[in-house]
Amino acid sequence: MKCIIIDDEPLALGIIKSYCEDMGSLEIVGSFTNALEAISLLGDTQIDLVFLDIEMPQINGIDFIKTLDRRPLFIFTTAYSQYALEGFEINAVDYLVKPIPFPRFVKAVNRAKEIYELKKNNTKSSQQLKQETANPKGNDQFTFVKSDYGTVKIKLKDIKYIQGLKDYLKIHIVEEKPVLTLMTFKDIQSKLPDDQFLRVHRSYIVNIRSVSSIQKSKVIIDNFRIPIGDSYKTEFLKKIGL
Repeated sequence: MKCIIIDDEPLALGIIKSYCEDMGSLEIVGSFTNALEAISLLGDTQIDLVFLDIEMPQINGIDFIKTLDRRPLFIFTTAYSQYALEGFEINAVDYLVKPIPFPRFVKAVNRAKEIYELKKNNTKSSQQLKQETANPKGNDQFTFVKSDYGTVKIKLKDIKYIQGLKDYLKIHIVEEKPVLTLMTFKDIQSKLPDDQFLRVHRSYIVNIRSVSSIQKSKVIIDNFRIPIGDSYKTEFLKKIGL
């Protein structure tokens, strides 16, 4: 994990630095005696963990953390135990009171590692699920939509067309009854590959693989005539190569 150390006492800063080096798994990106000096680095670099004193000039550690829009994990290292409750209220990983024994430091870092790995795995899982559902490949393409009181999994190859009905969308599916979902066209389009699903009208999206023919200003799917809106016609014909 990439970390920085902020402490206005050079001796304390040196001890924390040596502890980090002894751990071996921490990469020290910077060390500061003033919290304000760290703002630029935190804004420009992905920092995973901050070791932070509380009683410092200009701004104390707690107030400094509160100013950050993107907070890394942080461990308070201080000589004052009275701030512990407030520290945990703003989600500090741990609160170490000086002088800090090395075993206690190791325990705090291990706790930070667990949280870091958990967040990383959750982010990876969310991104993977988003990729699989929003940009899937092959015949196993699918997406999830909320319908009634549950969530329905729909294979993209089975979607024939999507119809807008005021606040709802009606998803017409091969050999199944349509699925009604409370979504906008913008929401559903973010889940669909734009080389396969095209908006042809303010009230319709079609799966071009389901189109049987095009007649004048109509798209034909299963003998159902879907109008092609004037504002969508040029882009639609361009995408299908006409």
